[in-house]
Amino acid sequence: MAATESTTPAAPPPAPPSRPWYKQLYFWVLAAIVAGVLTGWLRPSVGVALEPVGTTFVSAIKMLITPIVFLTIVAGIGGVDSLRRVGRVGLKSLLYFQAGTLAALAVGLIAVNVFRPGAGVHAHPGDLQLSGDAAQYVKDGENQSWWHFLTDIVPSSAVGAFAEGNILQVIFFAVLFGIALKAVGPVGAPLVDGVNRLSTVVFKILHYVMLAAPVGAFGAMAYTIGKYGISTLTSLGRLIGLFYGTSLFFVVVVLGGVLALLRINIFRLLGHLREEFLIVLGTSSSESVLPRVMSKLEGLGVRRDIVGLTVPTGYSFNLDGSSIYLSLAAVYIAQATDTPLSIGQQLGLLAVMILTSKGSGGITGAGFIALAATLSTVGTVPAAGIMLVFGIDKFMSECRALTNLAGNSVATLVVARWERVLDTARVNRVLHTGVPEPELPEAELPEAGRRWQNDAQNARVEANG
Repeated sequence: MAATESTTPAAPPPAPPSRPWYKQLYFWVLAAIVAGVLTGWLRPSVGVALEPVGTTFVSAIKMLITPIVFLTIVAGIGGVDSLRRVGRVGLKSLLYFQAGTLAALAVGLIAVNVFRPGAGVHAHPGDLQLSGDAAQYVKDGENQSWWHFLTDIVPSSAVGAFAEGNILQVIFFAVLFGIALKAVGPVGAPLVDGVNRLSTVVFKILHYVMLAAPVGAFGAMAYTIGKYGISTLTSLGRLIGLFYGTSLFFVVVVLGGVLALLRINIFRLLGHLREEFLIVLGTSSSESVLPRVMSKLEGLGVRRDIVGLTVPTGYSFNLDGSSIYLSLAAVYIAQATDTPLSIGQQLGLLAVMILTSKGSGGITGAGFIALAATLSTVGTVPAAGIMLVFGIDKFMSECRALTNLAGNSVATLVVARWERVLDTARVNRVLHTGVPEPELPEAELPEAGRRWQNDAQNARVEANG
């Protein structure tokens, strides 16, 4: 009698031997952050001189971001069975982003009204003189219309979008390219396979670059402390403390509540991404870990097209940390300059910030440009007041980036659940063991794609350290 082929799904890959703690990437990044703080504090001139070390590492990561975003989106769209599903995922992502942004703005608005960190400052708007980078940010903000994120999404050149590192424009081009590949049918199949193989190579390059993460974190942190000094943290400590506390509340309570509805523990997810959070803390850039976060979310079993559409788009449209910062900073400036704001005027600020907070991810000074654009549009709060918070912006940027990272990770899981393709048991299993699992059971993989699936999985495991 002929043997019947087993259809039992393959067991998840066995856990690799655990490495000693002193060989883990997160340990070296944490040690580098501490060393950077000490260097910048004890030897400020040395810390300032180390600026190129941090910026070079971030540049090396940004070099890979646009190719990875493009390849992931194209491969994700090329692998779906229906273009309608792509549109559905995109629409659901944008709807969730709007809800998340509104929640973050509201939490920040409530916190700044309850604790009133700007009360008693009594800064006179006429005495605030804009200078240096702050003046340029205000000028850029005044020239920025509320609808700029819609018009700027279309690149004037496909190559230019990659060269400038404009993620939003790369997403637009990648979606069009992926849809076209899907529409031409069998003709585009070899290209889809080539994209899959090329992404494996790019993730291997990422693995090599991430070996320098501790060096980059050391240089970036030494420069920050050496340039601005620890004393800057105490001069506006109330505002800094309120921002960090509000962001922590938003992540643990708001995002944690959302994940609790999915039966996922927020602390397990944060622990799973601990290396990424430490790298963001050291570099002040959530972009520095975008490829790794996408890889880890795929390792949780989230479908590749959902990861490819939700995470990169969220870097422009789902900036929870930046939204909290906007509402806090705008009302703080009003309080510090004794500018009265009624409830209606604050709600008007919130409505404008929903628009000005979009599409600026990855732009230098994006937080200040969005803040200046908000104040210039509303006109009730003096835009020159941003000088009151300019000195501590570098210390605020770490918290913005950390909260943005947490928000986009949660958003991806929510969209996957909304699509009814999230295997909660598998997510919790990976969060517990730390071992990523294949996107599909091995028995369900077609023979032609099985080899690539294994190679890609191995490359992503290596990229995750």
